[in-house]
Amino acid sequence: MSIKWTDEELAIIEEKAEVYTVKQIASSLKRRGFYRTPVAIYLKLNSLGYSARPTLDNYSCKEIAQVLKLNFSTVSRWVGRGWLKATKRSARHYQVRISHLKQFFDNPPQSIKKRVAALDTEAINYLLGRRA
Repeated sequence: MSIKWTDEELAIIEEKAEVYTVKQIASSLKRRGFYRTPVAIYLKLNSLGYSARPTLDNYSCKEIAQVLKLNFSTVSRWVGRGWLKATKRSARHYQVRISHLKQFFDNPPQSIKKRVAALDTEAINYLLGRRA
């Protein structure tokens, strides 16, 4: 059974969407007397067309690959070869800062310069937080 979202709840999550994490939004709702689970908030954000991922200054290799329409292994290889700086999150997962992405796109390695130049400029700007 689901409880209908109130206009006040919707206003709060729309205000905080893409800036705060789902848990932070749940906490904010709770302070105002509304009780929603992080899963419920995540689903509502998606149904409203918002990303449930807050604007942070880093991405996973998987997220980069999805936005650039590349294979995950391609981005992982860039990290493995040291072309794209990243921080290890776990045995197989890396976190890439926007500043390192910018550095990579501004000065790609000579051997893949043409491939990087052929990537979608809008997708690159999206990753770097630039406006078109």
